[in-house]
Amino acid sequence: MEFFERFAIPHPSPAIYAAMVAIVLTTIAIIVGLTYFKKWGYLWREWLTTVDHKRIGIMYLISAILMLFRGGVDAIMMRAQLAVPDNTLLDSQHYNEIFSTHGVVMIFFMAMPFIIALMNYVVPLQIGARDVAFPRLNALSFWLFFMGAMLFNISFIVGGSPDAGWTSYFPLAGNEFSKSVGTNYYMIAIQISGIGTLMTGINFIATILKMRAPGMTLMKMPMFTWSALITNIIIVFAFPVLTVALAMGTMDRLFATHFFTTGNGGMDMLWANLFWVWGHPEVYILILPAFGVYSEVIPTFSGRNLYGYKSMVASMVIISLLSFLVWVHHFFTMGQGALVNSIFSITTMAIAVPTGIKIFNWLFTLWKGKIRITTPMLYSLLFIPIFTIGGVTGVMLAMSAADYQYHNTMFLVAHFHLVIIPGVVFAMLAGLTYWWPKMFGFMLNEKLGKWAAWLIGIGTCVAFFPMFISGLDGQARRMYTYSEATGFGIWNMIAFVGAIMLAIGFVIIVYNIYYSTRYASRDIPADPWNARSLEWATHSPVPEYNFAVTPEVTTRDAFWNHKKNNGNLFKGKYEEIHMPNNSGVPFIMSAFFFVFGFAMVFSLWILAIISAIGIFGCMAHRSLEQDHGHHLSVDHIKETEEKLGGAKS
Repeated sequence: MEFFERFAIPHPSPAIYAAMVAIVLTTIAIIVGLTYFKKWGYLWREWLTTVDHKRIGIMYLISAILMLFRGGVDAIMMRAQLAVPDNTLLDSQHYNEIFSTHGVVMIFFMAMPFIIALMNYVVPLQIGARDVAFPRLNALSFWLFFMGAMLFNISFIVGGSPDAGWTSYFPLAGNEFSKSVGTNYYMIAIQISGIGTLMTGINFIATILKMRAPGMTLMKMPMFTWSALITNIIIVFAFPVLTVALAMGTMDRLFATHFFTTGNGGMDMLWANLFWVWGHPEVYILILPAFGVYSEVIPTFSGRNLYGYKSMVASMVIISLLSFLVWVHHFFTMGQGALVNSIFSITTMAIAVPTGIKIFNWLFTLWKGKIRITTPMLYSLLFIPIFTIGGVTGVMLAMSAADYQYHNTMFLVAHFHLVIIPGVVFAMLAGLTYWWPKMFGFMLNEKLGKWAAWLIGIGTCVAFFPMFISGLDGQARRMYTYSEATGFGIWNMIAFVGAIMLAIGFVIIVYNIYYSTRYASRDIPADPWNARSLEWATHSPVPEYNFAVTPEVTTRDAFWNHKKNNGNLFKGKYEEIHMPNNSGVPFIMSAFFFVFGFAMVFSLWILAIISAIGIFGCMAHRSLEQDHGHHLSVDHIKETEEKLGGAKS
């Protein structure tokens, strides 16, 4: 039994046992369903082995939505625990695990795949490309992310979840204070997923710089593509820092090195510095693509071109540079000294300036526009005031002296969520609704979409505004209970009501997807929103090859010019199109990574060596493989175009 004891949950509870049963039953149901409907072959051919950027984008999207609800359950449990004083719904250990996994799931496994999903689907279309620069690398990136997410999510039923917070500060994350394998899961699962994200960054930089349609200079690119380019440059510079930090943390835990220990030459603050050198650029990795989404949605539904295009590009470049110069504001209270704190206080305040420029540019775009209040536009309009409040409180936190009162209180939690939820979640839901007809060939129900948007918008305010007050009154974050005498009860109960509103809003979104899938009309135009950029110039849903004829761009809003000024985007003729072949190697290689990660978590060295050999075997196979893709004939292209509604001209 001693061997199997290491896999046991250190702090079991009825909720965890229920989760175990649910996971087993769900797995059995999936296997039975695939077998009964004879879909194993379809699943392998069309999805597990695909290298099509559009299908990969959809798989990222599905994963992100699933993780949104996984992290959302943690959030509801936390708010329920704090809704009343002296609550015993969760004990202290279970609460520690829940707030730790909530942060990791929402940042790494919900927000990141959501933005990468939209980038995967939209960017190649916006630049007139057939696919990304490295399709197989793109598939491997997804499967590494997915396997990292799955590895992390089995922690709460096998071995125990991490409990040192989403930042996993040492020495708390060291073996002395985190004795279970939970923090091993944190280090290794995020490492695997992060390698996939780094590959994505390299892939999309190459795609955007080298695969744009003829005539599309950098200053003619759509704003979402600009945001994707700058985001992926940040990824390439920031994620190696996280990779190194996680490797060092893993070695501290598994091999008794002393990078982050408080003795034997280690330095626990080294982890804090490395983590936030990655962590604050990560905030802008999330927020810049969101800004790109708003910069597509607001002009479309204002009937105007984006105001201040060049200043929008310049502000994103400035944000990307400043994002690497502000990390110390995360630990103003940890003893750097007045000079260092002052320098980083100034850089933190400075980053608000280019962000403010973007807000004003969106407002000027709305000014005198013919505004249509659709669901994507509603999210965009709700975003501006709520995000501004979150941003202003960020400037308050940037004052290092004042931060001694705000730090580690619920005030900080309120600020962060009032930036991330409107700045990322609203944008992703706006983008999801906006590009849904391009992905699936039908539109989501507008009435249900607006109900969800209002509930989520109001719920965000109700959930997090009270935390400003309780935080200033002294409620520390991460405390799992409090006495009635503190006076925190009323504010936490209001926050719980807001969390329920948010949950209802997200449930309506899921119902909207179900309802629209069953009942929405499939007879919609390729451009249902009367949009401006190139992705709307092809069919909905998009054929394998994206464009039958490569578009030629002469203006910034190329498709808008094509529609309004009788321009001609497609001047060429049908020719054979070269496309990459599907491959099972990325999926198989990522499966070896999953086994390797699991083996490392539990120090199963023989299994780790075998799986590592499998990883290198997949690399060798790819290096020696002769695969030149396939060609789509002119007849096939003509047939497909006629089937989808006629050739574009």
